Formats: sequence, structure tokens, C-alpha cells
Amino acid sequence: MSEITLSVRGLRKVIGKKEIIRDLNFELKRGEVFGFLGPNGAGKTTTIRMLVGLIKPTAGSIRICGYDLRTHFSEAMDNLGCIVENPELYTYLSGWGNLQYFARMMGGIDKERLDEVVRLVGLSARINDKVKTYSLGMRQRLGIAQALLGRPKVLILDEPTNGLDPSGIREMREFIRYLAETEDLTVLVSSHLLSEIQLMCDRVAIISRGKVVQVDTVNNLLAQREQVHWRLSPRSQGIEVLRGFTDSVETTGDLVKTPYVEYEVGRWNQALVEAGVTVMEMSRKLPLLEDLFLELTGGTGID
Repeated sequence: MSEITLSVRGLRKVIGKKEIIRDLNFELKRGEVFGFLGPNGAGKTTTIRMLVGLIKPTAGSIRICGYDLRTHFSEAMDNLGCIVENPELYTYLSGWGNLQYFARMMGGIDKERLDEVVRLVGLSARINDKVKTYSLGMRQRLGIAQALLGRPKVLILDEPTNGLDPSGIREMREFIRYLAETEDLTVLVSSHLLSEIQLMCDRVAIISRGKVVQVDTVNNLLAQREQVHWRLSPRSQGIEVLRGFTDSVETTGDLVKTPYVEYEVGRWNQALVEAGVTVMEMSRKLPLLEDLFLELTGGTGID
């Protein structure tokens, strides 16, 4: 997990007089699933289009497996596979026919590699059927097979679960984790399903107003905002005791919420009991990634 496969440094994009991306910096490591999240208009889609070479940055650098995308475009793209929005497939051809077509365009892809990617994405039983008979999940898998033909080190998937039912979403999540772990791929995933990102990704970058506001593991991000939920009687007296230890006391319904401070919570509980407050509940709670996202981006929705 130490090898950097994708590095973004000082990335900037100006369209007209509007600065869409401002000094973007992050790195991806070999074998990890990396979530890329941003609210509407944050610049997530613009960033992805720069990463895959569809548009040029105004400033900054993108390096894929050590190759600068600006000065060594072909070498960088040889290490990158991607699906931006929906996979582009010929529905009147079979899955196999689609892969053959894309293999011919790329060159140097033999039948052994075609067979390999078909097995990898689990389409062996249906690969000779026409794509128009495929479910949406099968089309996504075929698109990923196409993206993997050239043995990339980095795979970028833009909304890979878009339109899938709950069963298909779970299957795609498990498949993406499988790819990262067994193929030693770096997978960058953008998604509006924050619960899925929380389950799927090792680390996430949250972008707001064209800048990355936080990059870390999901667990670390959530642990920073871990809380203790208390049910106390009498409640008002319990709140007064807790406010003697922390300024961050919130109330929701009959719950009283405080930050979780590992070496202090026991002392707070003891103080409540000594003050004659009955502690009916004391439980640790991690926030959802959705709550953290809304906090860091000022409450704006995700695109």
C-alpha cells in the first residue's frame, strides 16, 4: 500500500472567468479503493475529466504511475482504465464482440487476455449474448472488462452503481473490493451513495467549491466526530453536570450528546452518579459519512 499510483498536485481549472478547480492535491495508493465525493458544482466531474485526459488543466500536474499526463500522455494512459458516466457499448453486438472491437482499437490484446477479463468480471455464461439483453449490472461489468483490457494499474469509475437496484449495488461494491484486493488495482470511485462509499472505500477525498477539504480513511474521519449519547434523569441536572466538562453538549429529543473522549467519559459518568443523576443510557456513536459530508461541505447535496 506504499506505492503511489495517482498523484494530483496543485491542480487548477479555469473556464472563462470562473475558477472551477483551485489547488487540488491528493494521492492514491496501490491496492486501495478511494472515494471521491463532492456536492453539486464542487468540481468533481471536472476533476475526473482532467484525470482521464478529456480536458486539460489550467495549471498543476497529474501523474499516473510516475508518468506526467501532460508530457507523457500515452505512457500515463497505458496505466489507466476508466468509465466516465455510462459505459459506451454496442448493444447490437455480443459482449465478446464488444471486447474484440475495443481490443482491436487498442492493439496488442490477445484472446487469452479477453478470456481473462471475461472470467474476472463474471460474464463467462453470457459473453456471447447480445448486449441489448444484458441487465444494467451486466453492462457495467462489461464496461469494466473493457477498461481492464490493457492491464491498467489505476481504474476510475464514475458512478458505477448508478441505476442499479439494492442487490446490484451490493454486488458491484463487493466486485470493486475484489478487483482492488486480487488484481492489486487502485480504484477511484465517485458516487452519490454515501452509505456505499462508507462500506466500499479505504480512504475518501471530499471536495467542496473546487478544493479538497478532507482526505483520510473513513474510520479516521468518523472517529474525529464520535459522540456519546446519554439518557439522563433528571435531564436538566445531567446537562448541567456535563457542561462542567465540555462546551459541546447537544440535545435531541430525550438524548443528550457529547463528544467521545476516551479517557474522560468514565469520569463524566462518575460525576453524574455522584450528583444524583440516573444514567439510563450511555452509548458510543459514530456518525454516518453522510453527516460528516454535510458538515464539511456546508450542507450542500452531492452530485
